[in-house]
Amino acid sequence: MNPLADDMNHILAHTNGLWEDLRDQRIFITGGTGFFGCWLLESFAWANAKLDLNATALVLTRNYDAFLKKAPHLATNPAIRFQVGDVRDFEFAEGDFPFVIHAATEASARLNEEQPRLMLDTIIEGTRHTLEFARHAGTKHFLFTSSGAIYGKQPPAMTHVPEEYGGGPDPGDAASAYGAGKQAAEMLCMTYAKQHGFHAKIARGFSFVGPYLPIDIHYAIGNFIRDGLRGRPVEVKGDGTPHRSYLYAADLAVWLWTILFRGESCYPYNVGSDRDVTVEQLAALVANCFEPACAIRVREQPRAEHPPERYVPSIRRAAELNLAVHTELREAIERTTNWYRLRNPR
Repeated sequence: MNPLADDMNHILAHTNGLWEDLRDQRIFITGGTGFFGCWLLESFAWANAKLDLNATALVLTRNYDAFLKKAPHLATNPAIRFQVGDVRDFEFAEGDFPFVIHAATEASARLNEEQPRLMLDTIIEGTRHTLEFARHAGTKHFLFTSSGAIYGKQPPAMTHVPEEYGGGPDPGDAASAYGAGKQAAEMLCMTYAKQHGFHAKIARGFSFVGPYLPIDIHYAIGNFIRDGLRGRPVEVKGDGTPHRSYLYAADLAVWLWTILFRGESCYPYNVGSDRDVTVEQLAALVANCFEPACAIRVREQPRAEHPPERYVPSIRRAAELNLAVHTELREAIERTTNWYRLRNPR
């Protein structure tokens, strides 16, 4: 029994009619073993089997053995092959790949802080090299997973940041390397698409929750779930006032496949939920998913002179593709928590 079967059926139901484009085709995926990648591979394998697509995926990974331990059913799926290499200099596979998804990135807050040049190099050179591969492989549709970080700091008075917003990362702040790298990579995608005649689809990701999400790095929602699973108080490291929104991973997969197959070229789409909560409210939602409910500990007091930070997208463009938030946040948290319980039973 696949613990994600309900999610896979959800994805298939909301991508009905899209998969024919992939019948008898090959797709190349970078970042296929990360959070986004696992959901892309799970849904690809499910649709491939259920619809008898006869499609194959080639996935770039730096460590196949680690992925074999993480997701053996995907690592050994006969329709999915793996190529070991670095996104910045991998060898080009032979033959045509009409579809490419470039999801490889360094999303490490620690790397962004300690080695911003490496962060920039990985994002920009990795994107350039993958675009060169797409040109070599006769690619028709190229999906780049960008980030809402390209907008820089969202103005407090702007409740939902639209794709047209002209803000950007602060070039004087080394911590902006991630957002600046994604911004430059978007430009590369657009220039390659226009010069070489393929469609570049851009998905600007915000915040997410779901199975496979790391719960031991810098993601607040992952840390809260980890605290609850360990029977500890849910700890908010700041003052709990920032506003965030979270899209469930099954909805994320629907959005990414839809943008790949039906999105407009060189027309970025925000990918995320527009239903925001404060971080303290998020902590309470997570805490109440446990029985008994976990205690909540907020480290800092709010400061009246500082307006709350926001990181919440407008999803008007996504709605043009009939994309929507289907999974409520509480259900998304419960599904994620239950998945982790199944993987690590006490």
